[in-house]
Amino acid sequence: MREVRVVGADGSQLGILPIATALETARQQELDLVEVAPDAAPPVCRIMDFGKYKYTQARRLKEARKKQTTIQVKEVKMGPKTEKHDFLEEGHKAKVTVRFKGREMAHTELGWKMLNKMLEATQDIANPENNPRLEGRMLHIILSPKAHN
Repeated sequence: MREVRVVGADGSQLGILPIATALETARQQELDLVEVAPDAAPPVCRIMDFGKYKYTQARRLKEARKKQTTIQVKEVKMGPKTEKHDFLEEGHKAKVTVRFKGREMAHTELGWKMLNKMLEATQDIANPENNPRLEGRMLHIILSPKAHN
């Protein structure tokens, strides 16, 4: 007959018991016998109210999800002739995009200069996640806010 180490509902050690005896002890207390460490020698079982345990676990997960912050990426679109913009105020990432229209593609160096100025102006509040990239008519970079101390 297989034996298990049994932990009581109050956390007390009940010792190593045959499974049938452990099940009978749990039934007398109107609780469940739950295997908590199957790889131990002998396996460890706990006497508990399994429904209540599942409920408290679900509540803990829900609370943890509430406390999580979701990062949003805000996008600032600019042309080579655009003036200054403010962003990164709420701790979100910002995607800075310079869009070239028509013949502006002949002067992409202006867009590169603009992004470099943006990086210099925001270096105390933001870190670039990647190097600026030119994809088609769009030149872009993603900035993430620096952690506040």
